[in-house]
Formats: sequence, structure tokens, C-alpha cells
Amino acid sequence: MRRRQGGITLLGFIFVAGLVGFLLFMGIKLFPMYSEYYSVKSALKSLAAEPGVGNYSPGKIQDLFFRRLNISYAENIKKEHVKIVRKDAGWQMDVQYEVRKPMIANLDAVGRFHASEHLTGTGGAAN
Repeated sequence: MRRRQGGITLLGFIFVAGLVGFLLFMGIKLFPMYSEYYSVKSALKSLAAEPGVGNYSPGKIQDLFFRRLNISYAENIKKEHVKIVRKDAGWQMDVQYEVRKPMIANLDAVGRFHASEHLTGTGGAAN
């Protein structure tokens, strides 16, 4: 009785390796965008937890926010992406920005991000 040998062919291996390589390439290109977004979310949460932040001026809040972002090397967020408006007994801070990363030749990946946090006078986050 002869047993048939099983396994992947060379063509199948090349196809699987190419697919895995392409997905790895995409992940390497897109990871910094999402890492920066989570840095923004973390900076907002940290700012919301600061005692008395609801009593600060918008300029001071923005300065504290960008100081937190400088620690994590977030470079795509500019002052025009940050909007601070008075809400209830504190401030509503919105950060909305877009990141465009070149992928292959003339194809780009575009990520649109939005984060929001309510900054109260007590320093507690209330969403």
C-alpha cells in the first residue's frame, strides 16, 4: 500500500509567503498611525484626570496637552486640530485630524481620527 505524501507545493508556499509579507508590510506602515491615536487618547485621559483642569484657560489646557504629546513623539497633531469649547462646569476638548501615509507607488493610506474628552473642574473624566 503506497501512501501519498502531503504538504504544500512551492507555488503554494510562494503565494502564502507573499500574502504574509504583504500583510506584514501593511501592518508596519499603519501601526504608527494607530499608535499616535492611542497616544492622543492617553494624553486626553491624563489631562482629564488632572485636578482643577476645568478652571484652566484654553491656552493652558492646550499647552499641557501638547506637552503630553511631545513625550510620545506625536507629530501629526497640530494646534488647528484641537478645539476647546466651554461645556457645563468645564471644557469639552475635541481632537480631529487626518494622517496620510504613502503605501505603494501612488497609493496612500488615509486615517481619520477623532478623540473627545470632557474636562471638569474636579479632574474626573466624565464622558
